[in-house]
Amino acid sequence: MRLGINLGYWGAGMDGDNLAVAQEADRLGYDVCWAAEAYGSDAPTVLAWVAAKTERIDVGSAIMQIPARQPAMTAMTAATLDSLTGGRFRLGLGVSGPQVSEGWYGVKFDKPLARTREYVEIVRKAMTRERLSYDGEHWTLPLPGGPGKPIKLTVHPEREHIPLYIAAIGPKNLEQTGEIADGALLIFPSAAHLEETALRHIRAGREKAGLTMDGFDVCPTVPLALGEDVDALADVFRPYTALYVGGMGSRKQNFYNQLAQRMGYEKEAAEIQDKYLAGDKAGAAAAVPQSLIDQTSLLGPVERIAERMTAYAEAGVTTLTLAPAGFTLDERLAALRAGVEAAARAGLA
Repeated sequence: MRLGINLGYWGAGMDGDNLAVAQEADRLGYDVCWAAEAYGSDAPTVLAWVAAKTERIDVGSAIMQIPARQPAMTAMTAATLDSLTGGRFRLGLGVSGPQVSEGWYGVKFDKPLARTREYVEIVRKAMTRERLSYDGEHWTLPLPGGPGKPIKLTVHPEREHIPLYIAAIGPKNLEQTGEIADGALLIFPSAAHLEETALRHIRAGREKAGLTMDGFDVCPTVPLALGEDVDALADVFRPYTALYVGGMGSRKQNFYNQLAQRMGYEKEAAEIQDKYLAGDKAGAAAAVPQSLIDQTSLLGPVERIAERMTAYAEAGVTTLTLAPAGFTLDERLAALRAGVEAAARAGLA
């Protein structure tokens, strides 16, 4: 099992620290450094800067949002980053959510599975550097009856095939991800529930495409906090968990809330959402079960983290992406080093 790091969103007041974390991860031998985007910092700019300041670690978008860019633009960005980094780029895509898609980008959040499939097909076709034409439900290239002609990408990527990941939560999205992608970006992963909530759906998609799980990268992001008091460490992540389970999306369309329900937290997920949407963010955070945070994070001393890493590896994770927590840069760097030490103790690195 490989290790990665996730820097999250840029512009949160610790950008210099994020670069230091990425550089230390590069020195320690982490496999990939991911960056996110929502409606603030964009991922490609951050990744270009991180790649310029590191030597060997891959850089990946987790995610570049599908409603934010035309697929041909995404192919251009991927090819450029792969060329500039000497073949160190990984393309992670996702549909985002209805509030961001429609409120920020003005793109209707409808038929996300069909839209994702077409998007991936166009990106991959553009990356072959063949003349681009496509006739789908959501995209038609070139537009009919106009001056447009099929043209091809002029940039030569470093590699013929850039690894393509999809952020997936729901069963149908996970199955399609197994069918059309090289890896899945997962969030709030529980080793105990990974088979039922994710892997069986991904495997079904692989089988549909005549493929096995060999070479497919199961890549969840897991917060990591180092210390002796597990309960206190869990409290650090209460607002984060409450935000996603309670407030990320609408009452009817919150994928993270639905995931918590599939993990057996139906009553708790409803309470968190009720309080969060009513404006009681503190109450929502307090309603998050400690066990939910513990199952989906790496908390405690190195020995305990090593045990949990083993559970993730045995569950089928191939790249465990860590989000090292801390109130200072030194604490975050210590957590980053603890991840490597724990993996070594578990015989995973």
